[in-house]
Amino acid sequence: MALPKGKVSRARGRKRRTHWKLALPAIVTCPQCKQMKLAHRVCKNCGYYNGAQVLKVEEAKA
Repeated sequence: MALPKGKVSRARGRKRRTHWKLALPAIVTCPQCKQMKLAHRVCKNCGYYNGAQVLKVEEAKA
């Protein structure tokens, strides 16, 4: 059976875990419609990606 080599102090364990953090998503403005969108993805509002229309988006009828 595997056994731990010795006690790991609280400071040592917490020092190791300081890099376990979440990264914020890269949110940018769409150059076409100026809405916020995730970077490197098609805009859900207008359907454009990299200057070309990729999706046909129907506008909601009020």
